[in-house]
Amino acid sequence: MATPAITPAPPDSPDARRVLKEYFTEVMSRGYGRPVTEAEVDAWMHDEEPSDSLVPPTGLLLVARDGDTVLGCVALRLLGDGIGEIARVFVVPQARGRGLGRRLLDAVEDAARGQRLSTLRLDTGSHLVEANRLYASAGYRQVPAFHDNYQISDRWYEKTLASG
Repeated sequence: MATPAITPAPPDSPDARRVLKEYFTEVMSRGYGRPVTEAEVDAWMHDEEPSDSLVPPTGLLLVARDGDTVLGCVALRLLGDGIGEIARVFVVPQARGRGLGRRLLDAVEDAARGQRLSTLRLDTGSHLVEANRLYASAGYRQVPAFHDNYQISDRWYEKTLASG
């Protein structure tokens, strides 16, 4: 596999919708401890992400591709006061174990610096062991909850970005 390209994508594009649906399916299934239905995923996607929250100037969605094959994604929401929130960090199963999650995290941090953000936050579930390991190894530290949406999240992280 060649080094995947990581580029911005409209969240309503077919590739983005497909990888986001795969993300929600896996995260929800692992969080609920059971397979989820397509209707549950569709409802959550509709309720969870306003259509304009992941497009400039309020956010960004990055998609990793190897040619025409979408391998993962990561999102950034700009919250104001120099703070951004990372969401939707996902690598498709067949591309895992090759460092793509770290590359996606590095890419979104670079995008955040380009927006002059000083702090990044994210939330995840303790059941997403690989994600927790990635965030800790990338310098994110656990912090108290910064929102009250506990559907699947029970861990919150923050990182102060070095400029430049």
